[in-house]
Amino acid sequence: MTRETVLITPLELQGMFEAGRPVTILDVRWWLGRDDGFEQYMAGHIPGAVFVDLETELAGASSSESGRHPLPDVAALESDARRWGVRATVPVVVYDDGSSLSAARGWWILRWAGKRQVRILDGGLAAWTAADGAVENEVVRPEPGDVEFVGAQMPTLSPDEAQALAAGEARDGLLLDARAPERFTGESEWLDSRAGHIPGAINRPTALNSAPEGGFLSADDLREQFIAAGLDVDSHVPGTPGPDHRVGVYCGSGVTACHQIAALASIGVEAGLYPGSWSQWAADDARPIETGAGGAE
Repeated sequence: MTRETVLITPLELQGMFEAGRPVTILDVRWWLGRDDGFEQYMAGHIPGAVFVDLETELAGASSSESGRHPLPDVAALESDARRWGVRATVPVVVYDDGSSLSAARGWWILRWAGKRQVRILDGGLAAWTAADGAVENEVVRPEPGDVEFVGAQMPTLSPDEAQALAAGEARDGLLLDARAPERFTGESEWLDSRAGHIPGAINRPTALNSAPEGGFLSADDLREQFIAAGLDVDSHVPGTPGPDHRVGVYCGSGVTACHQIAALASIGVEAGLYPGSWSQWAADDARPIETGAGGAE
């Protein structure tokens, strides 16, 4: 993938509208601890956008065995996507308020399901309105789509695979923890049963992907950020495939890690998602943890 296949700018989207090119717009506004995404959608959304509920449509049922936001059932996701109007040959653009954290989850889930033409609106609704994009406040009910999903079209990691990757059992392998530093070190944990991180993982917060003015950092800046985190970017670009060159990402429950994966994809690096993430790992007392910058608990 390249930046142009992962992200779309407000001006590019406006150009699609003006040219009459078909596009499906999905509004994926969601915030941890809040449930007013639909209300925010009704207060103003991009014309033609359909609201998507992350908790119930982009994730399966929460459990300690699978985590807070496990992968959804493929058949259920296909049914939902058809209701959103997703069509096999029509590109999809996903957006949120501006952080792109929940939009990236929509991007990843749709690509995992098998929809290849999906892009994130860089800067989200905030960038759209700043570019004089129009908004509306009516519920959109599109014609049903015809998309067919198969699942497993994006790489994922099981808990054992995540542990092996963090332990350095693959040459040039790396497991990135996308949570805030205080959760990685175990200084603060307000969501899960145990504090800390997967032993051997490297903390690289998702917030570092974003520019101060909003949207994703430039490709050059993202490359520098990931190199600084210890990733040999050039060894992971297309042309060097195989199990010895693997990057994995996890977060609290598999949502913000998708933003990290999108940032990596935009510079040509494929990364696997550990879907259960820390919410699954911490719930299993048999799984080892580390606290602080390193060192076992």
